[in-house]
Amino acid sequence: MKKFYLESLGCAKNQVDSEIIISTLTETGFLYTGDAAEAELIIVNSCGFIEKAKQESINTVISLKAAFPKSKIILAGCLAVRYAKELKESLTEADAVSDSTDPKSIAGFVNSLYNDTRHGGGDVKTQIAQDENLGKRYILSLKGSAYIKIADGCDNRCSFCAIPLIRGSLRSRSISSICKEFKLFIGRNIKEINLIAQDLASYGKDISGNCLLPELLKELSKIEGDFWVRLLYLHPDHFPFSIIHVMKKDKRFLPYFDIPFQHASEKILKAMNRNGNAGQYLDLIKKIRCELPSAVIRSTFLTGFPGETGDDFKMLCEFQNEAGIDWLGVFTYSREEDTKAYSMKTRPSKKTALERKNILELNQIPITEKQMDRFTGKNVKALVEEVNDGLENIYLGRLFCHAPEVDGSAVIESDGNLNIGEFVDVRITGRAGFDLRVQTA
Repeated sequence: MKKFYLESLGCAKNQVDSEIIISTLTETGFLYTGDAAEAELIIVNSCGFIEKAKQESINTVISLKAAFPKSKIILAGCLAVRYAKELKESLTEADAVSDSTDPKSIAGFVNSLYNDTRHGGGDVKTQIAQDENLGKRYILSLKGSAYIKIADGCDNRCSFCAIPLIRGSLRSRSISSICKEFKLFIGRNIKEINLIAQDLASYGKDISGNCLLPELLKELSKIEGDFWVRLLYLHPDHFPFSIIHVMKKDKRFLPYFDIPFQHASEKILKAMNRNGNAGQYLDLIKKIRCELPSAVIRSTFLTGFPGETGDDFKMLCEFQNEAGIDWLGVFTYSREEDTKAYSMKTRPSKKTALERKNILELNQIPITEKQMDRFTGKNVKALVEEVNDGLENIYLGRLFCHAPEVDGSAVIESDGNLNIGEFVDVRITGRAGFDLRVQTA
């Protein structure tokens, strides 16, 4: 059996694709290994969202070929789709470039590679599999947690974003398909299910014209079991507020909201092809916290967008201070070919964009610390993820306020042995930086 290794880059949606690729190849006779040195085939599932991610993907291929020159390397994923022709000619370190984001097409592509062909993998746009067997796939997350992709593609058409150019228009899965996959994961004792898409707030609009996320959550709430459901990425301009009522009835739906506001200047938001403003976004935050006082909000800001002036940035800083967002990621604008913003003039310099990014990140430190301090003394559940090497009876995990990989962690003190991938009842005793200290109850 030929051994293969997969390097998954980019977002959680890409991770799901990687998991399907691994499962599909193993079903067709290949053997997956987590050690690239053992593999005769290496797949790089790339990201092509912004310039930094593109360069990381290319560098990964180059470094893997240098380290393992005898292995065949396939470049797949978003970067490969977006620049298939150019990369087939210029990236000689890749033995092949797949021009498809459909993860299930990779098996056929690999077979063609071993028949010494170098053509692409077919349909450029991802086909969301209406297949409950997705719940049986290999999982790359830490034990106890998994992602379910409920839709692919996007119709929002933000002027800075290349995702629709790569992934195409919105394509939602059926509620029944998602529920079948969900049940399979619960049957595998997965404790945390993270629902993901380019925009969860758009889920179902291509099917019914309306957001079907509230209906999906209602159906998922009928499933028995001890689990968490976390929602990742909800566009603020069409936030489906009725999901709050489902969350209030079923505490398994975590009061965690990933809402990428991007900016607060109405002028800049309009240029981004967004419809909101600072007042509307502050009202949304206030309404969420009024209904769910323990709600945790994560967001992203973008600095250096074309036309951003000092006054626009000042408005963003004021919004940051007033909003009290729990977790924040700040990015500088990346000029992407074929997007509407690509040809926009009066872009701030890269130096200015980076300076503004640094200011926001420094401003956020005391805000996040204050937001985490409010949980001290609370009794909650923790998902145990790792043993902390070298410290006896210390584990690492996450609470409801921590999304996988992007937020802080919980440092768990326990008098006994804890099971990795399981829930444990804890009391929050304090904070260390952005992490929370907890003790088993």
